[in-house]
Amino acid sequence: RRPPPPQSPLEKVAAQEGLSLHQLSGKWFLVGMASRCSHLAEHSHQLEATTMMVTVLDGQSLAISTFRKLDRMCWEIRQHYLPAQAPGRFLLKGHRKSSKLDVVVGEADPSSFIILYYQKGRSISVKLYGRTSLVSDAVVDKFEQRVRAVGLSEDVTYYFPTYGFCDSADEFHVLD
Repeated sequence: RRPPPPQSPLEKVAAQEGLSLHQLSGKWFLVGMASRCSHLAEHSHQLEATTMMVTVLDGQSLAISTFRKLDRMCWEIRQHYLPAQAPGRFLLKGHRKSSKLDVVVGEADPSSFIILYYQKGRSISVKLYGRTSLVSDAVVDKFEQRVRAVGLSEDVTYYFPTYGFCDSADEFHVLD
């Protein structure tokens, strides 16, 4: 018999309990992100202010619109997070079978911050969003503890600009 597959890093992450999806609705500002993504490391000096609009569909899935600048133009990236096995866990399906992304709402205070975990294959990243572009030091500390708990470190943690946000994109700058 083959040994069981190793546990994925995301399986160890507990989803926020007692969270109503409707509390996640509205606008969020990307404050920080921890990831071993080589593109992020190489382009960290070019990070752009990013916002996310969350809309709850049918009570269990989320429509996510992310607004950010690319080449000085505002773009909207639309995604659909489908409910996974447990509350607070979602699945983002790509165009190919292999390109699925698991998402977990790790911790949230819907009035001020949310910590989201993303896993594709064996690779994990953690994002901190705030209701405003600035969050308290206590929230940043909590985020950094969560980052270390999944084996990431300060040298792969990036903080985003707090100015220069996009609120919309024209019809020619929308990616589904």
